[in-house]
Amino acid sequence: MGVTRSREARNYFDSTQGRAAVFSLRPTFREKKDLAGILLRPKSASWDGLGPKKCLASLPTCPHGGRLRRRWMNQTMAPSGERLIDLCAIWDAGVYLPSAACNRASSGVARKRLNEAEKLSSVREAQLKQLEVTRPRVLGSRERGQVPRMARQPPPPWVHAAFLLCLLSLGGAIEIPMDPSIQNELTQPPTITKQSVKDHIVDPRDNILIECEAKGNPAPSFHWTRNSRFFNIAKDPRVSMRRRSGTLVIDFRSGGRPEEYEGEYQCFARNKFGTALSNRIRLQVSKSPLWPKENLDPVVVQEGAPLTLQCNPPPGLPSPVIFWMSSSMEPITQDKRVSQGHNGDLYFSNVMLQDMQTDYSCNARFHFTHTIQQKNPFTLKVLTNHPYNDSSLRNHPDMYSARGVAERTPSFMYPQGTTSSQMVLRGMDLLLECIASGVPTPDIAWYKKGGDLPSDKAKFENFNKALRITNVSEEDSGEYFCLASNKMGSIRHTISVRVKAAPYWLDEPKNLILAPGEDGRLVCRANGNPKPTVQWMVNGEPLQSAPPNPNREVAGDTIIFRDTQISSRAVYQCNTSNEHGYLLANAFVSVLDVPPRMLSPRNQLIRVILYNRTRLDCPFFGSPIPTLRWFKNGQGSNLDGGNYHVYENGSLEIKMIRKEDQGIYTCVATNILGKAENQVRLEVKDPTRIYRMPEDQVAKRGTTVQLECRVKHDPSLKLTVSWLKDDEPLYIGNRMKKEDDSLTIFGVAERDQGSYTCVASTELDQDLAKAYLTVLADQATPTNRLAALPKGRPDRPRDLELTDLAERSVRLTWIPGDANNSPITDYVVQFEEDQFQPGVWHDHSKYPGSVNSAVLRLSPYVNYQFRVIAINEVGSSHPSLPSERYRTSGAPPESNPGDVKGEGTRKNNMEITWTPMNATSAFGPNLRYIVKWRRRETREAWNNVTVWGSRYVVGQTPVYVPYEIRVQAENDFGKGPEPESVIGYSGEDYPRAAPTEVKVRVMNSTAISLQWNRVYSDTVQGQLREYRAYYWRESSLLKNLWVSQKRQQASFPGDRLRGVVSRLFPYSNYKLEMVVVNGRGDGPRSETKEFTTPEGVPSAPRRFRVRQPNLETINLEWDHPEHPNGIMIGYTLKYVAFNGTKVGKQIVENFSPNQTKFTVQRTDPVSRYRFTLSARTQVGSGEAVTEESPAPPNEATPTAAYTNNQADIATQGWFIGLMCAIALLVLILLIVCFIKRSRGGKYPVREKKDVPLGPEDPKEEDGSFDYSDEDNKPLQGSQTSLDGTIKQQESDDSLVDYGEGGEGQFNEDGSFIGQYTVKKDKEETEGNESSEATSPVNAIYSLA
Repeated sequence: MGVTRSREARNYFDSTQGRAAVFSLRPTFREKKDLAGILLRPKSASWDGLGPKKCLASLPTCPHGGRLRRRWMNQTMAPSGERLIDLCAIWDAGVYLPSAACNRASSGVARKRLNEAEKLSSVREAQLKQLEVTRPRVLGSRERGQVPRMARQPPPPWVHAAFLLCLLSLGGAIEIPMDPSIQNELTQPPTITKQSVKDHIVDPRDNILIECEAKGNPAPSFHWTRNSRFFNIAKDPRVSMRRRSGTLVIDFRSGGRPEEYEGEYQCFARNKFGTALSNRIRLQVSKSPLWPKENLDPVVVQEGAPLTLQCNPPPGLPSPVIFWMSSSMEPITQDKRVSQGHNGDLYFSNVMLQDMQTDYSCNARFHFTHTIQQKNPFTLKVLTNHPYNDSSLRNHPDMYSARGVAERTPSFMYPQGTTSSQMVLRGMDLLLECIASGVPTPDIAWYKKGGDLPSDKAKFENFNKALRITNVSEEDSGEYFCLASNKMGSIRHTISVRVKAAPYWLDEPKNLILAPGEDGRLVCRANGNPKPTVQWMVNGEPLQSAPPNPNREVAGDTIIFRDTQISSRAVYQCNTSNEHGYLLANAFVSVLDVPPRMLSPRNQLIRVILYNRTRLDCPFFGSPIPTLRWFKNGQGSNLDGGNYHVYENGSLEIKMIRKEDQGIYTCVATNILGKAENQVRLEVKDPTRIYRMPEDQVAKRGTTVQLECRVKHDPSLKLTVSWLKDDEPLYIGNRMKKEDDSLTIFGVAERDQGSYTCVASTELDQDLAKAYLTVLADQATPTNRLAALPKGRPDRPRDLELTDLAERSVRLTWIPGDANNSPITDYVVQFEEDQFQPGVWHDHSKYPGSVNSAVLRLSPYVNYQFRVIAINEVGSSHPSLPSERYRTSGAPPESNPGDVKGEGTRKNNMEITWTPMNATSAFGPNLRYIVKWRRRETREAWNNVTVWGSRYVVGQTPVYVPYEIRVQAENDFGKGPEPESVIGYSGEDYPRAAPTEVKVRVMNSTAISLQWNRVYSDTVQGQLREYRAYYWRESSLLKNLWVSQKRQQASFPGDRLRGVVSRLFPYSNYKLEMVVVNGRGDGPRSETKEFTTPEGVPSAPRRFRVRQPNLETINLEWDHPEHPNGIMIGYTLKYVAFNGTKVGKQIVENFSPNQTKFTVQRTDPVSRYRFTLSARTQVGSGEAVTEESPAPPNEATPTAAYTNNQADIATQGWFIGLMCAIALLVLILLIVCFIKRSRGGKYPVREKKDVPLGPEDPKEEDGSFDYSDEDNKPLQGSQTSLDGTIKQQESDDSLVDYGEGGEGQFNEDGSFIGQYTVKKDKEETEGNESSEATSPVNAIYSLA
């Protein structure tokens, strides 16, 4: 029959403290549905005369005598405890609940919530709330309940539901509180508390100590076996046993050889309730043998050859540490070429000439004797082709060839061959080593076949020649290979790693404490490789040879106890072993009869605020576990329902406090052995409320502001009103006045701007209100003379003097410095002490700028020194010179350190830390701290220790339990006030359980949803951080597709029951495991779940390339997608031509899945093309990739475009028309120019010209000249500019050339008064006109 953990039952009770009664198991959904029909029956039916002893007699017998149980959690009990539920012959509203009270553990009449029936049937919750369960009491109880009379009938078919409930049962246990008074009263079988390690190696120079400590009540006695035979300590004078302990001491001061005592020892601790066993302790004596003497010949080796110098140390216990040195005790420098292997040998990948410069000696250091033994040194003789050891060649880029050493491919020196295997145990370190020779020295790289190296556990050692994987687990098995390579080649060696495991606990047996008649079980579950075998023993003897016990049944790794009695007490041993080791665990079964007892202080006073929720606790203990009821003011009705809610741990919750809830509450715990009660007085107080709140204000600088804060509170509570500025405590200076209902600020300054919060608080509650003050700057112009002068920071105060010396005060007086045109507003007094922080100054107090003397309040036992700083609106002055010192007398501390915390750094400790007190809080010499702690639930006696620092570590703590912590200051004058308790927690351990009922639902091709059942809180062993899913891709559904099996994880923070894993690969097989994660780490893995993702769309095609070999075609090429994500059915290509903003019609092409090329014929040589390519599966098209064709040649290279397209353009009609138009225009221009030139004529000179004619120009006597072919030539010595003008290059003319026959005349001022001849004037003018006529533009102007 399948059963699953009940999530609904765990959530059924809503407890603000996180404690509730829950089921251990529940039926599956189908079984619940069947029970829903079976358990319903007409209300008129009855069973007459069926008493509690007989209620199960007519039902089918339970195979293991099981009973329905529910989880029990209590302030005084660990969460792992369980409590019986008595359900018997309840026949109301058509619901029948079979009894578990047929044994002697039945208790008194009580009303119970029928959550059991709700979990086993489909009866509506409204019906269940009307049920009242009456449980019969065993005869002899102080209050006898009436058993409902029912007509005896043959068992109807539905009574087989009881048989189902029997099969669902699990054993329960009582947890003993840590209260010393209870611990000392209760009897207890022995428990081993301390023992030596299994492999115990001792120093032969010291006495031998084999530890064995145990506890029990009565105190146990001890004896030992050696090599499985009784060890008679009394017969050996060297052997003794410590008093009240089982620890063996073997004394060799009077002689003797320690080796004679080697062997296997086992300790037995026994009292009248059982016998507990220690581990089998193998005692060995440490050995450090001498190195055998040998003469070593020089080692001759060719330069560049590999070399191994063997160490072969003598076998020691434990193995010695090996290191290499020279005979002069200089360490051998190791590098990639020369290094020591794990076996101790020294390896040279290739020998160089400089290796002869020293000798090589192997040294062994032995742990216990702390001695170092040295082997005779090796001397090297290196044969070389280059006899000179030129140091410059060491850094040569090709050092080996420079020395004439032939280069060689790598080969392995260790290990030999190409394959090897290695076995490692789970939890140990795996060390793989590869050392290779070669020239040049090879590099080593490590890989794992089919996956990656575990980055969080793997590290490289010995210049990458060794790979170490810490804390090996089964997933680290597989094939690893090392690759040795240099420029000549590479070689690799494969190492097959097998991970085995010594036994390790899955479920270690725990002590079982039961009440008479209760059921329980011991579970011993371990794992290993190979699978370990389980052997049970009782009191040190095999269970098979123990006396028979009808109440005990062995089922593999579980012992089931039914109807336990006082005689069932014993200590059971579980020994689980395989070829790699063993585990031995003791767990006792104790049966207790304890009347109820209250564990909390009596007559507690609890004060609460009106309308709040509160909880009244009543921790108790008893065996059988008592039933708890609550009463108010002595009334007879039990409190439960309505405004009250009683939790299964006994706490009473009042959901909303009202005035009428004030009174005395009594809790009564009852079992068959008696009852106990306790009272709690509840007082209801009025809440604290601010009925007139401060309001936002805007004030000018220098004015007065008042902020109101009027409070109403309970008169019996002490009210405290404080103020915050900008959410920090407000310093009330001389400019401020704080009253009960207001805060007044005089002379408001800009620094007063900000938010002000009024906090009204009592010891039970508080209320607050906030307002914002805005300060406006004063815009008035200065009216005094100082305002116009430059302002500066004040000068430092001077002449500090201490007067009125008292025990806790002193008067400080000073002379102010110059204010520098800005009035001093404040003085800050600082102090320095020379004990804790010498040289560091602290602010002491602040005073207005109008005073120069102040009485300073002082702390005890401080050697004070003071200085004063003046402040104005410009800034602060330099500090004054310090005053003389003054030491106050000491006193006990008036406060305790703050920020007290308790946190575990390991699973079995708790580190208590605090902020140390400063000099002004020490109050005396030798400040120290009294640290107290105790378990929170147990209210045990306080443990305490005195600490001088700021931390203390509590050892040997249970896993993640709350502690009350107090840290009290103390000095030589006394102790500080009693500190308040702070709650801390011991260290966390790895979770012990994995999530169950993990369900995987595939949402789509890349995501799945997960659902699981939460683990029990006691198995978390810490604060639940998250549930985490580890998943990996096992394979693809596509053949011959390699996939990475790297593990990935998805986290689900908090106490969640579902989550989504996304970003999966479609069309793949996956595996998934769930773990619980706390602050320590991961818990065990859940059952591996396998799931397959459906087919999806493929990823984008890879390496999409567009090439354009010519103007007519474009070639496309691509590779298949990296992730097909399914069966490919083809590719889709979409392309479109575009030219600037113009886009053509889109064309779509479909290809087969094997086609990876396509050619596009261009229809337009000018436009570009945009291509979009995607792959397709049956699901649809995947991600597309887009590329564009290269730019057209006429855009990229104009010259080439003209050359390539010249023939095409010449045939275009528009080009022919354009050329004809240009030719016609040129013809017209030529005709115009010819007509203008053909006019001839002579032109007089109208003005002087700046450019002279050349001397070689022809001259006519009449002063004129005609046009000729040479007239179009530029003048010699001139050059034609781009605009057709003539520029003079050089002047060799004389003024004679401008006159007739050289008779030019000048005025007295030297100016030329002659005129050009007509010929020269015409020649110059027409020469210029011909130059302008060569430009078509000038010709057009001439037409105008």
